[in-house]
Amino acid sequence: MDCPDGGGDGHGKAADASVAGPRDGGMNGLSNGRVKTQVAIIGGGPSGLLLGQLLSRHGIDNVILEQRTRAHVLSRIRAGVLERGLVELLREAGVADRLEREGIRHDGALISFDDEMFRVDFTGTTGHAVTVYGQTEVTHDLYAARDATGAPVHFEAEEVAIHGADSDAPHVTFRVGGAPMRIDCDVVAGCDGFHGVSRASMPRHIRRDFEKIYPFGWLGVLSETPPVNEELIYASSERGFALCSMRNPRLSRYYIQCSLEERVEDWTDDRFWDELKRRIPSDQADRLVTGPSIETSIAPLRSFVTEPMRWGRLFLCGDAAHIVPPTGAKGLNLAASDVHYLFEGLREFYATGATRGLDAYSDRALRRVWKAERFSWWFTSLMHRFPDQTGFDRRMQRAEIDFLRTNAAAQTAMAENYVGLPY
Repeated sequence: MDCPDGGGDGHGKAADASVAGPRDGGMNGLSNGRVKTQVAIIGGGPSGLLLGQLLSRHGIDNVILEQRTRAHVLSRIRAGVLERGLVELLREAGVADRLEREGIRHDGALISFDDEMFRVDFTGTTGHAVTVYGQTEVTHDLYAARDATGAPVHFEAEEVAIHGADSDAPHVTFRVGGAPMRIDCDVVAGCDGFHGVSRASMPRHIRRDFEKIYPFGWLGVLSETPPVNEELIYASSERGFALCSMRNPRLSRYYIQCSLEERVEDWTDDRFWDELKRRIPSDQADRLVTGPSIETSIAPLRSFVTEPMRWGRLFLCGDAAHIVPPTGAKGLNLAASDVHYLFEGLREFYATGATRGLDAYSDRALRRVWKAERFSWWFTSLMHRFPDQTGFDRRMQRAEIDFLRTNAAAQTAMAENYVGLPY
């Protein structure tokens, strides 16, 4: 397995990641808390679980390490707009039955500027739709599938460390309940998020980070109320951005742009609903059903990419390698495309011994990452108010939105990006 995209810094010895051949499948117990597997997956969120499920269905042995408890992972509220590619990947993984029954097909989305609103038709322009199905539900389905396979997940894994990623014999050490453990493996998949150990294990001299911090956040409220509209509303107003979303016909998710200095405790339910009504078109505000919030949070917005996404036998997936603003719902979907590329490479390797897919992983993944970053940056810049925005800047936003409203090619380009560019 050569590593042209991350094996060396250009100033010294490159990481030698050549592979004589894949290990035999099946996790083998060794002494003193030591086991051997083919793929060690760090991170028990949806990307790590999806990769593990795809591997298990093809007889490729894997172990998942998760820092938190299962209950904590399943309690996290995240976005729920699934691109067509992710839906197909969940079908391939054999975990789409409940999604097929309960997921809500969305054929378009609504865009508003002040009190004017128009619709972008996804299926009419691209032939594809998106599916609204909560990330928490995806994670539930993946854990149920993991349980059925009997493949191991080590929860509350502490002091996780990756060793020998630039060699042909990597291993991972960690502690569970204070007891030391070690996993010997062929490959390490880093699916442990922005703050995880995987990206930090890559030497700084071979890694380059790109970041943009936005000067605002999103205040989000989850409520047991019917959605204000059957499709998502992305609203730009003089008071700032708002998004009307949903999890199901009885559970709504709403967001408003807010200052980074805001505190959740300063926002009563009444204050939130009043502000939301001021930012969406009046006819939508009139039909908005309000109620007590069951979850409130503030999330800062950032764009982040690290290059390369591979160092030797260590491969980064999802938030470990990139972050996108939530505008356009690309986070989970982008992690899924990483999983797709890595799974393809691993399947080829374990079936034939060929390393073409793994050698190309970082380049293939990053090409799609940067396209998704561009879309999220464009949509965020289009819909939000910025602190230093001039009257000219605001007129440019209005002109861009009006162009989107009246130009079929512009709507097609937006729809193609929203439903997901092909893998």
